[in-house]
Amino acid sequence: MRLSTRNQLKGTITEVNLGSVMAIVKVRLDGGDQVVTSSVTKDAAEELGLEVGQSATVFIKSTEVTIGVE
Repeated sequence: MRLSTRNQLKGTITEVNLGSVMAIVKVRLDGGDQVVTSSVTKDAAEELGLEVGQSATVFIKSTEVTIGVE
């Protein structure tokens, strides 16, 4: 599969919480302790067969990037 999305982060699914309509999926990125959380439809999560321990790629397409410092 080829995509135009440039921000592609590989990791492992650590949580899949299915609600009545939406699902919250957490992916721990390879090489560290960073976790990305995604909201997808319940139907999409079920059709993709998302499961804890499964390898996954997070695709991020955004028109805005925010930077914070302390």
